[in-house]
Amino acid sequence: MIPLVFADAGQENIIKKVGGSPEVRKHLENLGFVPGGNVIVITEMGGNLIVKVKEARVAVSREMAMKIMV
Repeated sequence: MIPLVFADAGQENIIKKVGGSPEVRKHLENLGFVPGGNVIVITEMGGNLIVKVKEARVAVSREMAMKIMV
């Protein structure tokens, strides 16, 4: 298991665990980051990640991406 920030761009990953406080976990779940779901890192811009999750592109801060384990 590695944090999403270290995942290779363009490769499909399965979300294993979402960490952080209950508020952070709820926010990430609302964006589609749920254990068992797929996520693809599109690119990194200014330390933030652009990812594809549930057929949508979402920007996530590096701090948030560190809480998503794949």
